[in-house]
Amino acid sequence: MDFQKKITLITGAASGIGRAAALAFAEKGAIVIVSDVNEKGGAETVAQIEAAGGQSIFIKTNVAVFTEVEKMINQIVVKYGRLDIAVNNAGIGGQLGKTADASIENWERVMSINSTGVFYCLKSEITQMLKQGGGVIVNTASIAGLKGLPNSSAYTASKHAVVGMTRSAAMEYATKNIRINALCPAFTVTALFDPQMMDNHKAGISEKLKAAIPMKRFGKVNEQVNALLWLCSDQSSFVTGLALPIDGGVTA
Repeated sequence: MDFQKKITLITGAASGIGRAAALAFAEKGAIVIVSDVNEKGGAETVAQIEAAGGQSIFIKTNVAVFTEVEKMINQIVVKYGRLDIAVNNAGIGGQLGKTADASIENWERVMSINSTGVFYCLKSEITQMLKQGGGVIVNTASIAGLKGLPNSSAYTASKHAVVGMTRSAAMEYATKNIRINALCPAFTVTALFDPQMMDNHKAGISEKLKAAIPMKRFGKVNEQVNALLWLCSDQSSFVTGLALPIDGGVTA
């Protein structure tokens, strides 16, 4: 898994899996473009990469706005001449609640970032990769893109959309040296999924969730990142259109 001088874009890289991925790619030699709406968190990710001897820049981007996504890709190409790897990781969880009780505002916000945002990124990234003769894209989906999750209809719909787009686009560009896959994490301890905070809200809920996982534990960020690195590497050169669950056996 050698990413020396590979121009690598990671959206949603101000925290969580996105930040860990940015650090991991940089450690393996990639030049990492950190993208997020969170300027402070994005700058911190860049600082951590540079402190470890890596190369990185931050581009503030709201993936739900197509003109901002286009501008981001143009900035990358102007500065580096190409885009080798793109990880479309930006996403939100949204509000929990039954479908009939869900707000229209929550539906629209979740879909605009999680699914429309991925489409905007795919459209712009593929356009550039066609010009340069190839590239690799990984979209961060979820096990919610492979199965239903109660009380999360918007999130589940948005992640099903990501898996569907991944499969369709992978087939469309399979002969163009562009590989497109999806990572489907589950119950990975990050700021978005904090068992302690969940227990503070409702005692014992994390243990109930853990009991539903065949491996009887939550995932670690590095376990998601290791799979992501593999999907972006030449070691997976015959893999495209895959929605890869890293979930301790939940989808089994």
